[in-house]
Amino acid sequence: MLSESRIKDMVREKEAYLNLLEELDRTGQMRKANYKERVNFTLDEQLMMEFRAYCKENNINMSGVIEDLIRDFLKEKTS
Repeated sequence: MLSESRIKDMVREKEAYLNLLEELDRTGQMRKANYKERVNFTLDEQLMMEFRAYCKENNINMSGVIEDLIRDFLKEKTS
């Protein structure tokens, strides 16, 4: 039998899929599991210029790098 803390961890890990199933139950329609959301925030201009140039030179997706950094940050903060 799973412990209560393990169940809570599993629910937290799979929250997006649980929300997807709730919406399917409510609306009868399945939507994509992972939507992208456009966000706006302010960064130092020089930092942004360097980051953009680095990503362009190395053919790296800027959004992907930011997503990975945010995931790492959240993992560190929640562990």
